[in-house]
Formats: sequence, C-alpha cells, structure tokens
Amino acid sequence: MTTTKNTTAVYPGTFDPITNGHSDLIERAARLFDRIIVAVALNPSKTTAFSAEERVQLVREVLAPFSNVEVYSFDTLLVDFVQSHNATMILRGLRAVSDFEYEFQLAGMNRRLAPGIETLFLTPAEQYSYISSSLVKEIAALDGDISDFVHEKVRAALNRRMR
Repeated sequence: MTTTKNTTAVYPGTFDPITNGHSDLIERAARLFDRIIVAVALNPSKTTAFSAEERVQLVREVLAPFSNVEVYSFDTLLVDFVQSHNATMILRGLRAVSDFEYEFQLAGMNRRLAPGIETLFLTPAEQYSYISSSLVKEIAALDGDISDFVHEKVRAALNRRMR
C-alpha cells in the first residue's frame, strides 16, 4: 500500500476510552500516512470516566506498536491544533449513516475555518462498526465483558474505574 508522502493526519476524539474501533482506524491510517497524531480532546462539556492524562496514557499504551503515531491532548479549535502540528489532514471515523450528517457539518466548518486542511473519512472494519466508547462504559458499569471491544489495558483500567 502506498503512503501519502510527507502527510500528517490528525485523528481527534475524546477517546473515553479508546476502543478497538478507534485502534482499527488508526492502524489502517498508519499505513496510509507518514505520521498520525491522535488528538485527545479536552471537552469541558463532556463528563468523562478518565481524566485527560489517563486517556492520553491509555491511548499511548494501546498504540505503542505504531512508530508513526503520536498522542497529544488539546483544548483549542481543532484546525488550530492541526495547523500547529503542520498537519494537512483530519481523519474522522464513520460507523453508521447516522454519523454522516454531523461529521459532514464539522468537515464543512473546518474547511471554512482552514481551507488548506482536508477531512478524510474512514469506516471501521465491520466487526467494530457498532462499538462506541459510551456503550463500552455502560457494559463495564454493569459488570459485562468488554474484552472483545477494547485492549486489555483499557479493560483493566475501566474495570478498576467502575468498581
């Protein structure tokens, strides 16, 4: 597979927690781009199970095998973060058609704010298309088995957090 040379893509999200669906997209994007930056959003309007530092650490642990993936947190406009890291691409995941309308609106706004930045949509592998961080947290809170949905380190951290 050919890479898009000298291209840095930013994959933003809350990652509370990072799921196998997120990891799948990042693994595939890591083959397409020279550099992937996973941008962990600090969104004060969202209540998260993990602090920003914990989310960044979990993402780093899960993605450690990928040498061209970096992880940072951010609390600015996404396009400002993307530009500050000399990136030209925003990577977004689409699980279902219902995601498209919101993502399309975001992509349009980001293009208006920073015309030089493109948005690329990837879909997760079929076996991950129904996984969301919210569902994983809900299952974990009810003592369900989440081992098929998240990395072992995330499972252990969530189980500790939910008890």
